[in-house]
Amino acid sequence: MAENTSKHAVVTGASSGIGAATVRKLRADGWTVVAVARRADRLEKLAQETGALAFAADVTRDEDVAALVDFVAAHGGLDTLINIAGGARGTDHLATAKAEDWDWMYQVNVLGTMKMVQAFLPALRAHGHGTVLNLTSTAALAAYEGGAGYNAAKFAQHAITSALRLEEVANNLRVIEVVPGLVQTEEFALNRLAGDAEAAKKVYEGVAAPLTGADVADVVSYAVGLPHHINLDQIVVRPVAQAANHKLIRS
Repeated sequence: MAENTSKHAVVTGASSGIGAATVRKLRADGWTVVAVARRADRLEKLAQETGALAFAADVTRDEDVAALVDFVAAHGGLDTLINIAGGARGTDHLATAKAEDWDWMYQVNVLGTMKMVQAFLPALRAHGHGTVLNLTSTAALAAYEGGAGYNAAKFAQHAITSALRLEEVANNLRVIEVVPGLVQTEEFALNRLAGDAEAAKKVYEGVAAPLTGADVADVVSYAVGLPHHINLDQIVVRPVAQAANHKLIRS
């Protein structure tokens, strides 16, 4: 089989933050990109800006994922699936955790990833040089107070990624996990803190240089752009000010 040079990617979570930045970076690098998110208006703006193909879908809905598979097949197929859709809700301790927050995090981070991988595995196997990249979090590496629900979801997504690598290596599927620490985006903390803008601002307060969505997108682009025989199994990326989940320097 010849080395993969087709560079066709599907990127979920593309309406903002790391997902949108990844679409911009891949397009700048010459990739054909299908940008996927729930918010069609944001996707259309991104498509106009970058030349990406926009497809509005909720990755937790079977019918949306099936329609996406048909759309991708009709527009040149794919060799790379990049699962960025996800997020956190709430900072409650386990004693006061809200089941609806946990359910949402499990649906989007875990089941959304599972549904997308299942749906595109036949095409990735057939391609012969397929890649799946899952964006998890350092919350998948170490638990912390007030993070149990997000920890649980991201630990599960990490486990999915590790199992997939073992299960699909015989099909020459490359499976990459990118694991960001503190990333300042326009919506992550705001969504986690139920729209409280002041509380969201304090998450990054005094941190000299938190990561940006573009920083993580650079790492994603590098990982999927390497020759296919090189697999970066797990890439942990943090700002220098964050030595661990519990060790963050603020001025």
